[in-house]
Amino acid sequence: MKKYRTLFHELILTYRPFETQLNEQLSKHGLHRTQWSVLYYLVMTEFATSVEIARIMGVEKPNIARTMKSLIEMGYVDTIQGQDKREKRLVVTDKGMEIFNEIRTTVDAFEQQLLLDVGEEEQLAFIHTLQKIKRNLSTRSEENK
Repeated sequence: MKKYRTLFHELILTYRPFETQLNEQLSKHGLHRTQWSVLYYLVMTEFATSVEIARIMGVEKPNIARTMKSLIEMGYVDTIQGQDKREKRLVVTDKGMEIFNEIRTTVDAFEQQLLLDVGEEEQLAFIHTLQKIKRNLSTRSEENK
């Protein structure tokens, strides 16, 4: 069998159980994966617009709007005026940082369990491989527009 077929088949077979188990961990904190992904992105970038988040995550803007609404209602995210009056930037609140740090501890323990027998070099190689695949997907997506 061709290696690339196995690679993508394994990726597909791994993603669903990973997402299910990650959601189990996140549910302890009242969040799900999409909310965690947005919160994580905002903490890493300090602020972003919902359009930027939708583009980065590869989802439709209405999906992000619903997620943002729930994070705002929970008090984890707030909006601030952008340079353009129509633009609203999303920022993590103090409460959001508190829950992020709590969840980060839970997720770190979960992820470290999954990597028990995976060395640092293997992790780095996998990260680079995923980044290349993501870049190729992005290029392909742009070409098809």
